[in-house]
Amino acid sequence: MRGSGWTLPAAALLVSTLPLAAQADSTAADEGPSLVSFDWGAADTLEALGLESHLVGLPHQAAPGYMAHLLEGRADVGGLKSPDLDAIEALSPGLILITGRQSAVQEDLQAVAETRDVTLAEGDYLEALSDKVKGLAALYGAEVQAEERLEALHADIESARESLADAVDAVVVTHNDGHYSLRQEPVVSELLQIDQPEVPESVEPVSHGSRTFYPVTPDVLAEMSPDVVFVVDRSAAIGETPLEASTLQEGLARAGAEATRVEVLSPGLWYLSGDGLQSVRAQMDEITQALTP
Repeated sequence: MRGSGWTLPAAALLVSTLPLAAQADSTAADEGPSLVSFDWGAADTLEALGLESHLVGLPHQAAPGYMAHLLEGRADVGGLKSPDLDAIEALSPGLILITGRQSAVQEDLQAVAETRDVTLAEGDYLEALSDKVKGLAALYGAEVQAEERLEALHADIESARESLADAVDAVVVTHNDGHYSLRQEPVVSELLQIDQPEVPESVEPVSHGSRTFYPVTPDVLAEMSPDVVFVVDRSAAIGETPLEASTLQEGLARAGAEATRVEVLSPGLWYLSGDGLQSVRAQMDEITQALTP
């Protein structure tokens, strides 16, 4: 579902003869909408572009560690799925940035202020991410900065790929209260181009509303026999009992996959955030560090 109101164009970049420092100064002075953001990837992108001063409200209880510093001086607007409408209304924001997590309350949010769904479009991940970054930048005339940051990100992607010269395959799973399900992470599969083993035919999809999950067990993961299992721990991200990596490691060993390593990723970075200039770079760093001797 897409929001209505402010348009986030992904198209043509404006050409300017001003140096970057002057661009940043002029951008900071430009008028644009004050923002409430329920998307941490959008928030970290705005900060990377020097536009964080436009953020007036954030969901404090769902803040990933790398963004905790942005909470100071900004109003708490509730949870990711339970926005505080009164707190948002008191801020009189020009725009509310949302994702699918707020779909159930989108109409309520639209009654307070204009909303924009910043969920990435389907298709090529890097292209969709670039569109998101450019669209946010365009709200404040910061297209030149966006282009420069994206060029730097592209260079980092190439460097990360080169650091993973040795062939390796990996599986990413979500952990939730002792259960596991396969997880598609385009940072791993598309940006870093890490192969995933074939999924056994025994793995059947399970649908919950509009979402589809692929539950797996340590036995199934052992059958897939990846070099590494990366774990995004939902339980830890939402404040519940985290996974002990040794628990999954022992389960894999019992199933004959002693050589498969388990790497638990930063839960807030991967479950609460992502799809931003800072978060994508941090995710790539975490994966490459885990795979680099």
